[in-house]
Amino acid sequence: MELSLKEAAILYEAECGKDGGAWNCQVFWKNRRIGNLWITEGALYRMSQEKSRTCMLGKQSIELKNPVFIRESASVVGTKEGQGPLAELFDMIGQDDMFGCASWEEAESSLQKDAVYLALGKAGLKKEDIRYLFAGDLLGQSIASSFGLASYEIPLVGLYGACSTCGLSLSMGAMTVNAGYGEHVVCVTSSHFASAEKEFRFPLGYGNQRPLSASWTVTGSGAFVLSSTQGKKSRGKITGLTTGKIMDYGLKDSMNMGACMAPAASDLIYRHLKDFGRTPSDYDKIITGDLGSVGQHALIDLLNEKDVDIAGQHMDCGIEIYDAKEQDTHAGGSGCGCSAVTLSAYILKKIEEGVWKRVLFVPTGALLSKTSFNEGQTVPGIAHGVVIEAV
Repeated sequence: MELSLKEAAILYEAECGKDGGAWNCQVFWKNRRIGNLWITEGALYRMSQEKSRTCMLGKQSIELKNPVFIRESASVVGTKEGQGPLAELFDMIGQDDMFGCASWEEAESSLQKDAVYLALGKAGLKKEDIRYLFAGDLLGQSIASSFGLASYEIPLVGLYGACSTCGLSLSMGAMTVNAGYGEHVVCVTSSHFASAEKEFRFPLGYGNQRPLSASWTVTGSGAFVLSSTQGKKSRGKITGLTTGKIMDYGLKDSMNMGACMAPAASDLIYRHLKDFGRTPSDYDKIITGDLGSVGQHALIDLLNEKDVDIAGQHMDCGIEIYDAKEQDTHAGGSGCGCSAVTLSAYILKKIEEGVWKRVLFVPTGALLSKTSFNEGQTVPGIAHGVVIEAV
């Protein structure tokens, strides 16, 4: 009977009273049996490879000893984003938010299609070179992704993490590449102001007033090509991941997403620092996705209660992407596209230029739907952390 890798390690520890690590197991089991138990040479090789590739840290984190490279990326945005402070950094700005389509949902699909096309072109790759697509959006059944990406005919892993989906897709893509299941994968997310308002709040024609705590959903899509090798040029490398937990503080205000998501960001950042044995000063920036001005204050206060001060390192994509006063976006930007386009256009540029050596990228999401909100449920939050370093 062939043993699994885990069973081999357990038996080794029982037999020898030593650590059941990959190398020790490899030596012990080579050409050896206990009764009818044995382990193959191939499994021994996989054991040694797994040992060198990753290291599980704490309860929620993974250190990628062989980093995954962000080979290239692209950002496509709408008109409001094209009028903001990051305008000159985006790869493509639409002339109107319909992008030549018949509906808001179709327009969002075109955002993803264009972002992937641009990212592949910049990376010098063809669609046939891509093993998997990791994609998600905010619409029901992720229709922006499915309709936008179908023509590429690339195996698709559909994801939903609300506005944290960029971090989720990068995490899943990096794990896949690191494990050797694909040389190149693409991670893409999107959001659209008009389609999101129709999905989660009110039709635009209703003309409802927005409170100052409300955020403005970004019309945009960011796509990232992840590779196992650096190639001629890479924008950065992923060296660590921390997967978030659902956090629910009982808040029900769908017009205050920052407050709903701040507890998840706080827990993720705290757990990440503990798992990696680091402090905020080990990062040039700790960047949340779309907490906005309200959520930023809540996040800093929650971490201060745990004796963690990130005020000097913290940056929020939702604050950076708009000029809140001039563009009347209230608390800032939000949506899957918010963190994605800011990462592609602004954050990776700073890393490429050597301004920042290491950042912790923490997209945040509010896990609500029309059904849950109308039934009076709370708005839980989630966040995912990705460590990105200069090459």
